[in-house]
Amino acid sequence: MEESSLEKPLRYRWLIFWILALGYVLVYFHRLCPAVVAVDMMRDLRAGGTLLGVLGSAYFYPYAVMQLPAGLLSDSWGPRRTITLFFSVAFVGSLLLGVAPSLPVAVAGRVLVGLGVSMLFVPTMKILAEWFRLREFATMTGILMAMGGVGSLIAATPLALLSSWLGWRASFVMVGLFTLVLAVLVWVVVRDRPSDLGWPSPSEVPGVRPPPIGLLEGTRRVLSSAPFWPLAVWFFFDCAVFFSFGGLWGGPYLMHVYGLTKAQAGQVLSMLAVGMIVGSPLLGHLSNRVFRARKPVIVLASLVSLGLTALLAFSTDRLSLPALYLVCLGLGAFTSSIVVVGFTTAKELFPVQMAGTSTGLVNLFPFAGGAVFQPILGRILEVHGKVGGAFTIEGYRSAFLSLFVCAAVALLSSLCLKETLARQP
Repeated sequence: MEESSLEKPLRYRWLIFWILALGYVLVYFHRLCPAVVAVDMMRDLRAGGTLLGVLGSAYFYPYAVMQLPAGLLSDSWGPRRTITLFFSVAFVGSLLLGVAPSLPVAVAGRVLVGLGVSMLFVPTMKILAEWFRLREFATMTGILMAMGGVGSLIAATPLALLSSWLGWRASFVMVGLFTLVLAVLVWVVVRDRPSDLGWPSPSEVPGVRPPPIGLLEGTRRVLSSAPFWPLAVWFFFDCAVFFSFGGLWGGPYLMHVYGLTKAQAGQVLSMLAVGMIVGSPLLGHLSNRVFRARKPVIVLASLVSLGLTALLAFSTDRLSLPALYLVCLGLGAFTSSIVVVGFTTAKELFPVQMAGTSTGLVNLFPFAGGAVFQPILGRILEVHGKVGGAFTIEGYRSAFLSLFVCAAVALLSSLCLKETLARQP
């Protein structure tokens, strides 16, 4: 294939990528934004810990359920149409959340947000596979994950400042409008493959492509594969730690236990995003270049995660401010960024024709972990009661002890993983 014929698609694909990357910023923003405004939402919506946990987890249930349909819709309907439609749904959900007069309406808005943004990651993976060469795919995935870190960063201090200025309701309305703008940009600019514009594909390689594997057959092969299940369990419990702390209860913990203001808590939580931005390329480099393996990096990250949750569980009210910054930095790097290596492992466990199915199925488990444990932690906090309108130190200690158990199960699961990098030619 002549390089000159690829000049236009090689340039245009970056415009497509950055629009989709901005979409992924929003995905992570919506995922983690309740942590900073949780105290305000509890007050305005008259919600206790359990009910706020239900509100936070309402994002994760539709997100998890839609991962397999995301692959199916991407294949049958096309990524561009899928993302545009569902981002429009997220726009409606964000508006509804912003104007919600009661908790049930807010939960409905949060469900629509989770449903809407659930259709970005898998379709984007399909678009990247069409517009980028195989050797470029891992790099682009790492950059995309780092952009998720930017979304986490915006969901911390910037959201804290914006909500202090405009209120959390107006903040969600503004985010909804930006979501709609991105939906329009996807429709106008993004194309599923270079051939839609009459261009050759940079991803094409000579040789006969392997025959496709149907959705039902692919699902059967993934779910009946023994190496798949330790990875799925690891995803569930690892992400239960990150989403429970970083996505909801980290903000109230910092404000209730350490007396930080919303802006100060946002600054500490912003280290989650820094950890994601730094950790994604770092852990990928360790896996590809240093260890030349997937399993040791996942085990190492799980071990660090166990240590960090031990600090939260056993030194709940005795951490210095610098230590809180470091804990959040570590959680961002070792319980969130590590999923880049996890997804690569899932892709390498199965033939390339099953990449979408295997990614979609394994992607059910991290969000199921967040959905299950956010309300569990809220219930634990409620059981221990409140003092002066704030959950007690003992309540947070018990809640974080459950995260320590999650980290321990994740570590045990990581020890059972099958190494996949050695299998690659």
